Amino acid sequence: MQDYINPIAEKDLSSLCERLEKKNHIDNDFFWKYGVKRGLRNADGTGVMAGLTRICSVDGYYMEDGERVPKEGVLKFRGININDIIDSCRKEDRFGFEELTHLLVFGTLPTSGQLEAFRSILAECRDLPDTFIEDEIMKNVSADIMNKLSMCILSMYSYDKNPDEISLQNVLRQCIQLIAQMPVLISYSYQVKRRKIYGKSMYFHPNNKNYGTAETILRFIRSDKSFTHEEAMLLDTCLMLHAEHGGGNNSTFATRVLTSSGTDTYSAISAAIGSLKGPRHGGANAKVCQMLRFMQESVSDITDEGQVADFLKKVINRQAGDGSGLIYGMGHAVYTVSDPRAVVLKREAEKFSRLCGREDEFKSIALVERLTPEIFKQEKGIGKRMCANVDLYSGFVYNMLGIPEDLFTPIFAAARIAGWSAHRIEELLTGGRIIRPAYKNIAVPKEYIPLDERIENYRSMQQYIPSDERF
Repeated sequence: MQDYINPIAEKDLSSLCERLEKKNHIDNDFFWKYGVKRGLRNADGTGVMAGLTRICSVDGYYMEDGERVPKEGVLKFRGININDIIDSCRKEDRFGFEELTHLLVFGTLPTSGQLEAFRSILAECRDLPDTFIEDEIMKNVSADIMNKLSMCILSMYSYDKNPDEISLQNVLRQCIQLIAQMPVLISYSYQVKRRKIYGKSMYFHPNNKNYGTAETILRFIRSDKSFTHEEAMLLDTCLMLHAEHGGGNNSTFATRVLTSSGTDTYSAISAAIGSLKGPRHGGANAKVCQMLRFMQESVSDITDEGQVADFLKKVINRQAGDGSGLIYGMGHAVYTVSDPRAVVLKREAEKFSRLCGREDEFKSIALVERLTPEIFKQEKGIGKRMCANVDLYSGFVYNMLGIPEDLFTPIFAAARIAGWSAHRIEELLTGGRIIRPAYKNIAVPKEYIPLDERIENYRSMQQYIPSDERF
């Protein structure tokens, strides 16, 4: 493919950007003056109430005399504590993601017969349309699997005989089909990237209809298709924990915003994937792994409390890590004392690290969790409660499972599409209005200047136009 040649020289682009920055700057005072809640956050950090839902509750504090009081985090799906669901599945040694998906989408826990029927439907829907692999996945390879996944979802529109109808029956069909196909799309997209970008072999395994979602992912990404029951169960736990997290998280809200416009399912889910890609959202677990690599390079003993503390101080002061000043995997918008997802993953990660002989890495992550709040207080004077979030341990778990970092966030998407689907359906049935928040215009009124009177402005712009394009 012929390379695209940018007609704007780098120095010219730099000058244009300087002008743009000046024209798009808004002083913080204006946000306070007009009561703007940036990020749809209240002044105390809580989210602006934007809707009602029966799907999920995320509880990490309670209000007393107008103040947030920290409490242990609780995550409930359709009113049921996620810990109870996971504990029951583990006690009976069975996979739970499909059961949880049924609960989210249909609103009820399935009977054994309903669960088996649902698993069979997902298995049957997993196959991709004819020629889809050749025409949509193998062409136009993307360096980032999330972008490729978004393109694949949008391409599915062209293979649907009834893509735009937003009746409940049609949307439910589309959602179930996409839930089933996500593991295949991410796996095949990764295989093509392996071949085209990494120069390694790629392998497309046929669908095994006896496998659930976790088993399918592990089968598809491994050359020999083999995995242990313990590995699949651990990945299944990750999928359950990532399946849903309330209507206010960025990607789910994106789903509801697009759904409220009346657009098709493929557009709504593709937008959610674009949101989840962001390092402030689903991409954070990969940033945690990057941070831990920086620590291993900088610290001689990653289990030594003093050395880890010194490294974290440097990270906070932008002297180590990626220079952002952030300790990834720590802190959450809602959870204060604990993130229930991180609590479960920490427990599972500790057990699995012993099987893998990677106890030292687990201990180093646990040190990050324990030391970070006090170090933030010392270095920045920030003394509010801060807990580990799910990203602190999820990347480590994926790594122990041999899952490439390219697939960390895509696997998150393969789980979260269950929640996106539930919220899309709920928005269609209960929303009723297009979501349209307000923005106040603070531009100063100006008079229109006729074209032939703008000569001085034109001359000043000459320096930003490539010489071969000037008139």
